[in-house]
Amino acid sequence: MDGIETDTDYQRLSRHGLKTGYVYDVIMSFHAQLAEDDEPHPEDPRRIYSIYKCMLDNGLLNDCVRLPIRQATKNEILSIHDARYYNTLIKTKDMSREELEKEAERYNSIYLNAHSHESTLYSAGGVIEACSAVVTDKVRNAFAIVRPPGHHAEYDRAMGFCLLNNVAIATRYCKDHFPFVKRIMILDWDIHFGNGTQQLTCRDKDILYMSLHRYEGGTFYPQDNHGTASYCGRGNGKGSTVNIPWPNNGMTDGDYLYAFEQVVMPIAREFGPSLVIVSAGFDAAAGDHIGECYVTPAGYGQMTHMLKTLANGRIVLALEGGYNLNSIAKSAHACMSVLLGEAPEIPAILTPSPEAVDTIRKVKRIQSKYWDCLKY
Repeated sequence: MDGIETDTDYQRLSRHGLKTGYVYDVIMSFHAQLAEDDEPHPEDPRRIYSIYKCMLDNGLLNDCVRLPIRQATKNEILSIHDARYYNTLIKTKDMSREELEKEAERYNSIYLNAHSHESTLYSAGGVIEACSAVVTDKVRNAFAIVRPPGHHAEYDRAMGFCLLNNVAIATRYCKDHFPFVKRIMILDWDIHFGNGTQQLTCRDKDILYMSLHRYEGGTFYPQDNHGTASYCGRGNGKGSTVNIPWPNNGMTDGDYLYAFEQVVMPIAREFGPSLVIVSAGFDAAAGDHIGECYVTPAGYGQMTHMLKTLANGRIVLALEGGYNLNSIAKSAHACMSVLLGEAPEIPAILTPSPEAVDTIRKVKRIQSKYWDCLKY
């Protein structure tokens, strides 16, 4: 961007008058399970349409900019993923049904069809385009309504319904293409620990990965011990990973808002991101049978509202999980309303549970080694 010489210049740019953007395309619904079961797979192709339709029917998209979507390129994907894995994924378009089923069985909680490669390329490309539009001030902020999700996908393998790591790819793209984007914060509020995103960013001190997830001593999916509170990154990125691992199900708005006020926002302000990307899974939402928690649309709205105060408002929400079609639609609607400038509702439950207070106390003690805001 012309005239931008320092990060301070970038943070202070006037963004008055910019609109909210969104990414959506039905082509991402073509990735579907092969088996014709009585019950649809949790990662249902209707997930993105339910969100889009809810926003459309309630008039939220009338004042938004629909951003163009494209496939992520091979080079963009290989910036974080293994070439052999990428080549295998592309080859799935020509595989027989038997070959697709056999390939899917190599991974943990994955299904494939002839359109999976295309859908995931658009999903990754959609998040890239949303982030690019926000950091270049084409739009104020953005919501990427994309699938398949990405935060479990690791360097060389798919897992947990995720084929490519959309957010990690977009993060690397922004760092490589926009020198004025100095620091990027990824906030992952999906109920599952984003093992893939953490793995792909944990060595970079200029990428802050913060995750609130149901952990249960490492027994909850993805059952990865890097989701514990004591893991803080590695190498040059030591201190740039912040895990808030919930010890049980049933967490509420009060728990999440307490975590935000005590840990997330103080660290985020000290870090000073140029861009905030939210791995916006809605499986902690009330009504989700997998997450089994009670975060309401008001809670998600409050968290979005707080994150909007960072990075001069440059924030992108990228859909991850969430498997109750009604819950994800209402939760995403609440977030989009806040992106558009509406004030969030006040949740009914504001008091944190004893389990949350204890978890946050442990996290603050561990992270105080790296963040001045938590030392006193």
